Amino acid sequence: MEIKQADDEVYTDMDSIAEELPDHTPRFIVLSYPLTLPSGRLSVPYVLLSYIPSTCNSESRMLYASAKELMRNTAEVGRIIEIDSAEELSEIEEKLKGED
Repeated sequence: MEIKQADDEVYTDMDSIAEELPDHTPRFIVLSYPLTLPSGRLSVPYVLLSYIPSTCNSESRMLYASAKELMRNTAEVGRIIEIDSAEELSEIEEKLKGED
């Protein structure tokens, strides 16, 4: 397995990211997402999204699961959020605010 940057594209909304996610192949997404916390404070968390769709094969699942901590350390993210469908991207803001 090789981990590499897909492109230099910068996405400005979750819908654009969701459209790019393949149906049967896992992906890691490093996300910097500005949001306003309930206290009114601005936060820009740096997180890793681990996208492993339920339709991908067992070998891919195992490879991505074993590489998750390597990606976390390499990207120096503070948190990993696991998703298994592109639709879950609409819930990321709530998860980042701590409303898992």
